[in-house]
Amino acid sequence: MSSYTITANESTNIDLAPESTVAEIVQNVRTIIGTVKYSIPLDRNFGIDGNVVDMPIHQAQAHMTNEIFRAIRQYEPRVLLEGVTFSADISGKLIPTVEVTIREVS
Repeated sequence: MSSYTITANESTNIDLAPESTVAEIVQNVRTIIGTVKYSIPLDRNFGIDGNVVDMPIHQAQAHMTNEIFRAIRQYEPRVLLEGVTFSADISGKLIPTVEVTIREVS
């Protein structure tokens, strides 16, 4: 099994034809953790709940961690989520980074 560190990054372009299954899985995880829940018209539950605005930082991190585990388990079952860390930009926006292990893919 292979491990990858993936950070939510809004500026990443979507590749509609990834060159490998691993690239597809990494892109899927990046999309999941970078999408705000209720923003996708045909699947309102896709993504991470954005109701952490104005929460204390530790409470927001706990809530987002729970949301990340839920979303990845539901939408990308080909990975095992090993851990979640956060960084923040100058405005206080939390940016999640996940450590995942990709299960055997064919």
